[in-house]
Amino acid sequence: MNQQRMQNLTLFDLLARSWQRPSAIADLRFSADGSAVAFTAVDGTVAIAAVADHEPPEARIRVSNDLGQTTIRPREKPPVPLIATAAFGDGDVPLATYAHSGFLVGAASGEVLHMSAGGDVAAALLKIDGRVVAIDHSAKVDMTAVSNGHDVFLSHGQGNATRLERGVTSSTDALALSPGGRRLACGLGEGLSIWAVEGDAALIRDIPLSARPVSIRWSRDGTWLACGLETGGFALVSLADGRADVVAGFPSPVRTVCWSQPAHALFASGAFRIAGWSMTGPPVGGETSGALETGRAGLVLVEAVAAHPQKKLIAAGYANGRITIAQIGARDELLIRPLGSAVTALAWAGDGRHLAVGSVDGTAAIVTFPAQMFK
Repeated sequence: MNQQRMQNLTLFDLLARSWQRPSAIADLRFSADGSAVAFTAVDGTVAIAAVADHEPPEARIRVSNDLGQTTIRPREKPPVPLIATAAFGDGDVPLATYAHSGFLVGAASGEVLHMSAGGDVAAALLKIDGRVVAIDHSAKVDMTAVSNGHDVFLSHGQGNATRLERGVTSSTDALALSPGGRRLACGLGEGLSIWAVEGDAALIRDIPLSARPVSIRWSRDGTWLACGLETGGFALVSLADGRADVVAGFPSPVRTVCWSQPAHALFASGAFRIAGWSMTGPPVGGETSGALETGRAGLVLVEAVAAHPQKKLIAAGYANGRITIAQIGARDELLIRPLGSAVTALAWAGDGRHLAVGSVDGTAAIVTFPAQMFK
């Protein structure tokens, strides 16, 4: 490889293992043990990558004796191929982490299937009427929540699914179990429904919103909910009193929201910069004192955000394929990829060493960072 080519390599070229899928990546999940990543695509297929890197960055780093300069050589071998499945439906399929190293996949047939990290699909864990459009699983209480777009079902272990008696017919295509598995939040048309799901399920409250929730994320302690809305920004819900405030002013729909435990902060996509707030001054009632100036403002929309699990860092993916990692509350950014296809999904591994990326052009990637990069 000539010197000019070496100078043009990005961190993505040097650190990422990248694969090409036939259609756009819709979502991704790391397994609970961090050994695998599952990527769903809009053609209904799932592809699994092993996280273990056969050419880790540490093995390719060189420090020159004379100047002490650190360089990293490119990979010499192609990555181990993905394990790809047949289509589970005629569109993207919902995905959840399950057991130690597996996943749950919701199929158009109404089956919730257990898929191993090796791509093997076991017998259906449960089956509901209609297509599965949303799914979540709590390992703490071994509970699975499933929606067919109208009804919501709960299943303990591998038992029969029980339908929530909601008494309404509003659409439900977003749901999330709380970190402890004791509460369930689900979309309710242009609103949110929160249930206690210990023992017999019971409705806690219905919360009206200004638009349909497209994503629901609980804070780590289960005291807050952030909901990206189809239009008009995102909603922030306090579980203590059920109060919901809409944070508006976004030029694009808020596709993703995420929580940073180390920084006690909340972040959202949909703006021309990384939008974030400290939860010591949450953005409720027009309050703006907690706003965190993170990264740099630009002319391209942020499409996905993911908070580092252990450090005060936030990864952002942009509509032009740009990928950065910023220090929370500071303008400093690490440029991972300057350009590419629009980013659709981002997630960190639990150990903070790997960042998984999905893009519109079908690129699925795992960026593996040297241990010394985020000291």
